[in-house]
Amino acid sequence: MVVLSSRIFSSHIFVNFMLLISIGTTYGTETDILCLRNIKNSLQDPNNYLQSSWNFNNNTEGFICRFNGVECWHPDENRVLNLKLSNMGLKGQFPRGIVNCSSLTGLDLSNNGLSGTIPVDINTLVPFVTAFDLSSNELSGNIPVNLANCTYLNTLKLDQNRLTGQIPAQLGLLQRLKTFSVAKNLLTGPVPNFPSGKVDVSYGNNQGLCGGSLGSCQDSGSSKSNTAVIAGAAVGGVTLAALGLGVAMFFYVRRVSYRKKEVDPEGNRWARSLKGTKAIKVSMFEGSISKMKLSDLMKATNSFSNNNIIGSGRTGTFYKASLVDGPTLMVKRLQESQHSEKEFMSEMQTLGTIKHRNLVPLLGFCMAKKERLLVYKNMPNGNLHDQLHPAAGECTLDWPLRLKIAIGAAKGLAWLHHSCNPRIIHRNISTKCILLDADFEPKISDFGLARLMNPVDTHLSTFVNGEFGDLGYVAPEYAKTLVATPKGDVFSFGTILLELVTGERPTTVSKAPETFKGNLVDWITELSSNSQLHDAIDESLVGKGVDNELFQVLKVSCNCVLSIPKERPTMFEVYQLLRAIGGAYNFTTEDEILLPEDIGDTENMVELIVAREGNN
Repeated sequence: MVVLSSRIFSSHIFVNFMLLISIGTTYGTETDILCLRNIKNSLQDPNNYLQSSWNFNNNTEGFICRFNGVECWHPDENRVLNLKLSNMGLKGQFPRGIVNCSSLTGLDLSNNGLSGTIPVDINTLVPFVTAFDLSSNELSGNIPVNLANCTYLNTLKLDQNRLTGQIPAQLGLLQRLKTFSVAKNLLTGPVPNFPSGKVDVSYGNNQGLCGGSLGSCQDSGSSKSNTAVIAGAAVGGVTLAALGLGVAMFFYVRRVSYRKKEVDPEGNRWARSLKGTKAIKVSMFEGSISKMKLSDLMKATNSFSNNNIIGSGRTGTFYKASLVDGPTLMVKRLQESQHSEKEFMSEMQTLGTIKHRNLVPLLGFCMAKKERLLVYKNMPNGNLHDQLHPAAGECTLDWPLRLKIAIGAAKGLAWLHHSCNPRIIHRNISTKCILLDADFEPKISDFGLARLMNPVDTHLSTFVNGEFGDLGYVAPEYAKTLVATPKGDVFSFGTILLELVTGERPTTVSKAPETFKGNLVDWITELSSNSQLHDAIDESLVGKGVDNELFQVLKVSCNCVLSIPKERPTMFEVYQLLRAIGGAYNFTTEDEILLPEDIGDTENMVELIVAREGNN
C-alpha cells in the first residue's frame, strides 16, 4: 500500500513549527492597530485607498481586518498577517511603523511611488516576513545586508527601482528563498551564489552585474581606470545636450512603463519566460485531445493572464483555458517542486491512471523549464467554497443539492482511501478542492499532489508563509505529530459537512457571540456539549421538511471532527452513513468502492456508528 503521506522531518522543520507557535501566541492587538495608524499617517495616499477604508473610529474586535489590503490571522482578531498594498499610488519612504505589526508574514508594497532607501535595519522591522515585495517603486541606495537576517524569506522582489551598489553576498545563505528579483535597477558587481536550480532569480537590465549565469567577473586593472577617464570626458561633453533629451525621455518611459504594468500585471511575468519553449508538447492521457503543445495552452489562457485565474490554493493556481474549436479546460500551474523530472514524470503516470466519477480527471501535463502544468477537464460550476460563500448575495444551494455533493465527495475520498491503487491520503481536502461539473456532481481535485510538493511547502510553511485559507480543516493532532493520516482527511471532510449544514465558514462563525474566538469546529463542539446543536443549522434550510436529514448529517460531521483520531469513522463509514441518509433521493450509482478486508461487516459497522451517535 503506497500512502502519500509526510516524510520524516529534520530538525530545521521543528524550528519552523516553533516559529508557528511563537507567532501564534503573540497577541499584538493594540500594537497592530498602532502599526496601521502609523502607516496611514506616514504615507501619502493621493487615491484615498487608505483614507477611505482605514477608519479607526471603531473598537470592535477584528475591525482592522476589513481594511483595504489587510489580512488577519483570524477575521475577528486584530492581528495582521499580510499587508497587500500594491498599486495604490502610495508615496513616501518605507513606513517604519510597520515594526508594530509584530505577527506580519507577508508585505506587498509593489507598484507604488515609494522613494528613499530600504531601512538598513529591515530585519528588525519585519523579522518574520516570508514574502517581501517592493518592486516597481522609486527606491534608491543599497540593498541592506540585514535582509539576509530575514531568515524566513521565500520571496524577495526588488525589481524596477533605482537601487545601486552590490547585491549582498549574504543573501545567498537564505535557505528558504525561492524567488529573487532585482531586475531593472542600477546594481553592479558579482551576484550572490544561490544553490543551483533552487532559486528563481532575475537580474535583467542591470548592466553592471556579473557572476553566476551572467558570466565571470573580469578584473581589468588599470584599463578600467583609463576607461573611466575617457567615459568621464565623454559624459561631460554631452551632458548639456543629453539633459533636455533625458527629461523628455523620463516622462515618456514612465508613461510607457505605466501602460505596460496595466497590460502585463504582476504575477503574469513567469509566463513570458516560456517564450522559445512553445514547441514543447503536452503529454495527454486521453485520446479526445491527442495533440497539444505549450503554445496551445498559452493561447488558450491568454498567456496565463491573471484574468483567466479561476482558483488557487496551497498546491498551485488554476487557469481557464479556452481552446480554439475545442473544449474548455483547466490548467493548473503547480507551486515549485524540487523533485526531479524523472520523479515528476513517474508521479504523473500514476495520477493519470486514477479514474473515478468523483475525481477531477487529469487529462495531461507539461514541463517547460521549471514550470509544471497540469491539464484537467473544466468544471463549469467552480468550487464548493464559492458556491457556499459567494462574494455577492446569498448561497443558492438547496438541501438536496448540498446532500448530493456531500455523498459524492465522500464517495470519491473513500475510494482514494480504500480502493485506489496506490491508496492516497489527500492531506489538503477543503471546499476549494471540491469542484462541481455542469450537473453539480462533485469532483475532488488536487488528490496525490501532496507528494509532488516540497515537504516544507505542504506542512509547516503553509502556516509560516501565511497561507491560511485551509487552516480550519487541519486536524488537531497534525500540529503535534506532523504526520498525515486517513483520519486527518476524515476530520477535514467533517468540517466540510459542517459548512454544508451550517452555511458558516471554517474559520469564522457569524452566528457566534462576539466574545467567541474559536473556529467552526470549536463552535459546534461547544453547542454539542450544551445540547444546542439544532441552533447551528443554516436557517435557510430549516422548516422545509428535511430537518431530520440535516440533524443526521450534523451528527455524522460531529463524529468526523472528534479530537481523538481513532474515535472518528473511516471515510468508507462516512460514505455509507451519508448514502443511507440520502437514500430517498437516488443520488448514487453502483459502488466503485470495494470493501477492504480490514473494515469488517458493513451492517454491524453502520449500526455501531448510529448507536454511537444516539449516545452523543
